Amino acid sequence: GLGPALWMGYGFFADRLGANPIEALLHLAGRWTLVFLLLTLAVTPLRRLTGWNRVIKVRRLLGLFAFFYASLHLLIWLGLDQGFAWGFLWEDITKRPFITVGFLSFLLLVPLAVTSTRGWQRRLSKNWKRLHRLAYLAGILAVIHFAWLVKDIRVPLGYGAVLAILLVLRLPWVRRTVSNARQRLKTKL
Repeated sequence: GLGPALWMGYGFFADRLGANPIEALLHLAGRWTLVFLLLTLAVTPLRRLTGWNRVIKVRRLLGLFAFFYASLHLLIWLGLDQGFAWGFLWEDITKRPFITVGFLSFLLLVPLAVTSTRGWQRRLSKNWKRLHRLAYLAGILAVIHFAWLVKDIRVPLGYGAVLAILLVLRLPWVRRTVSNARQRLKTKL
């Protein structure tokens, strides 16, 4: 999970990130945020499709890596790109829609990271699952943020397609269909 961050650090300090290394870091951190968020959202469908229950043990770690890269993305933008010019930052957030959407996506991830422990799961009980469904909205907003940022939207559309598939796999009728298919397969084997 830390491999991309180490590679980004190496690329920055070895001057291997091109003419605009800050922009390259910003985009890399954003992409890795999306990758880890999609991996996190893929755990439950993967478990349901394959019956591989042990994969659930890595979901929290994947989610925390998504938050780590989102935080890194935000810090690169705040510090390296904008120089912590707080007045300008607020103006940027409120006047540039792609930044507004990206910032909202980050804000949705904050309570998910804070409440990711077993203690919070016990305290929040059924509300923990409801709260953590914010990850779906955070993913949607992250894809929109990416699509509004770039001129060529093919790559963001690819991420959006993966996200759409992961969300469709969570629909109750799809879950029932997958469960029934798994049961039929088990009885044939």
